[in-house]
Amino acid sequence: MATFAVWFRKDLRLHDHTALKQAIDQATEDDRILLLFHVNPDLNDSFSPRYDYYYHTLKQFVDTCVQKEFPVHFIAGKTESAWNQLIDTCNDLKRVYFNYDEVGFGQERDDQVIRYLKKKDIDVCTFLDHHIHHASDILKQDNSPYKVFSAYFKQWQQAEKPQIQKVDEDKLMQYVIDRRDDFKKGQAAYEELLDKMTDKWRYAGEKQGLRRAENFVDRRMKEYDKKRDIPSAKGTSMLSPYLRTGALSCRTLYQMSLEKLHSHKGTAGYETFIQELAWRDFYHMIYHFYPETKDKAFLTKYRDLEWNQDKAILEKWKNGETGFPIVDAAMKQLRKIGWMHNRLRMITASFLTKDLLIDWREGEKYFSEMLIDYDEASNIGGWQWASSTGTDAVPYFRIFNPVRQSERFDPDGDFIKKYLPELKDVPSNFIHTPEKMTTEQQQQYNCVIGKDYPKPIVEHKTQRERALELFKQ
Repeated sequence: MATFAVWFRKDLRLHDHTALKQAIDQATEDDRILLLFHVNPDLNDSFSPRYDYYYHTLKQFVDTCVQKEFPVHFIAGKTESAWNQLIDTCNDLKRVYFNYDEVGFGQERDDQVIRYLKKKDIDVCTFLDHHIHHASDILKQDNSPYKVFSAYFKQWQQAEKPQIQKVDEDKLMQYVIDRRDDFKKGQAAYEELLDKMTDKWRYAGEKQGLRRAENFVDRRMKEYDKKRDIPSAKGTSMLSPYLRTGALSCRTLYQMSLEKLHSHKGTAGYETFIQELAWRDFYHMIYHFYPETKDKAFLTKYRDLEWNQDKAILEKWKNGETGFPIVDAAMKQLRKIGWMHNRLRMITASFLTKDLLIDWREGEKYFSEMLIDYDEASNIGGWQWASSTGTDAVPYFRIFNPVRQSERFDPDGDFIKKYLPELKDVPSNFIHTPEKMTTEQQQQYNCVIGKDYPKPIVEHKTQRERALELFKQ
């Protein structure tokens, strides 16, 4: 008899799970499967919204597994110490299954675990499960990575898609074991996490992810191309937190979308959404082949830009106190719900880098703490796109005018007023530029500029010229 451990990380689900399915398929009658999670102290010190949400998802996953009599076991501590707990406890441990991370911290961690387990003569079975197409799936004829999305997407569309990895829960029931009494240290570490969590995230986990995916695909995806840029509308899927934690499989979401596309020919909404899934794969591929872009511009000529170092201005941006309503409302949304509409991510990133002239890395770092859907590759890619320092990025001379963006995508200020109640009485002709109100109008609409709402901290036209000079250098 041998024990197979299945290690869960950012794949907190039972549906469509490659590593779990393979463990079940490869187990023989006398083998046993142990479900495992590593409580890593390196990820728990700063309990930012990103991690708070993740651990809510973990709790939902653990609770679901317990209900189904699939107990999850915990190891805790630094990598080697934690895995030693497993090896010492399970002297019949033969193999560890997990879905490999191809980028960033996750890749470093996985490679460290693989080396350690191999030293202990334990087999390691890894799989690529987090994307529809992984980093090396779609390359140019010379095996170099694409740098332009349109060319990448053309090949992405034509490439054969992976099959759903359906988990046979009845078969899992035959193999799964409960040895939680032997993992009390890890269980205690998990319970400490539960004590730290807020009660903020009620809609985390696999069940919610699948339900919301079905709702979006059935009811709202057909208008995705028309409504996705309107922050006051329910135009986006809001599924990114579920994809990020793995509560929802990207393969399952793709298949659901494809079925709708085939039954609704000519509907641009489905095509546009599928293209967004390809963007997720594209940025993942870029980050895999160019890991230095974590903290360096993809375009080397922009690696030494002399960014503004004003920390006070940066804090005003973080706090939503810039005097530009669309920017401030977006930043308030981020602080309140741990998520930001994609159009607003572009506007706020452009504003930080092109209006305030602050390093994109400052914005990327802040988003990494606050976003519950934080995906390292996509976030870095998005910030480098907006700051014109990345691959296939917006040209440096294309600078978003925050007022024009506000007028175009939130014309009546519905979104602005939701997150900036101090502007709730301001009419639409002033909602984008409340500083233009007269003193009498400010009194009339209960919003005194400089008191109830800040004056603009910069003048866009002036900052635009400065941004052009910065990049020309």
